[in-house]
Amino acid sequence: MRRSAGLLLHRRAPGGGLQVLLGHMGGPFYSRRDAGAWTVPKGEYDSGEPAWEAARREFEEELGLPPPEGEAVPLGEVRQAGGKLVTVWAVAADLDPATVVPGTFRMEWPPRSGRTEEFPELDRVAWFGLDRAREVIVKAQAAFLDRLAEHSH
Repeated sequence: MRRSAGLLLHRRAPGGGLQVLLGHMGGPFYSRRDAGAWTVPKGEYDSGEPAWEAARREFEEELGLPPPEGEAVPLGEVRQAGGKLVTVWAVAADLDPATVVPGTFRMEWPPRSGRTEEFPELDRVAWFGLDRAREVIVKAQAAFLDRLAEHSH
């Protein structure tokens, strides 16, 4: 089974509402999509690595920034449509999306062309209020937003 772990950064907006930091998945498949194309910054790990360590490592790989310090609230797991099990922790932190230097991946593009291109793992990151985040996040990951909202009350 494929496993992935990540960190969901959250902060209070000027009006007092909760905001979360999401990343837009890079590569040609998501370039023109908004709904379902945003994700908690996360990445895969193998069973020999603790999920918490993987979440922190993947945060740095995906965003090019050290993971924030501070209390981490476990938001549990969800199973995505493709079967991947995703484990996430919430961390209160502020981050300027302009400082992100995304990691990259390589894939054959266009398909069956024999050419390999490099794409950013996340082509942009942004802060969203919870309602807007629910509209754009990968469907299964919306459960993390609900759990964060419950914890923040």
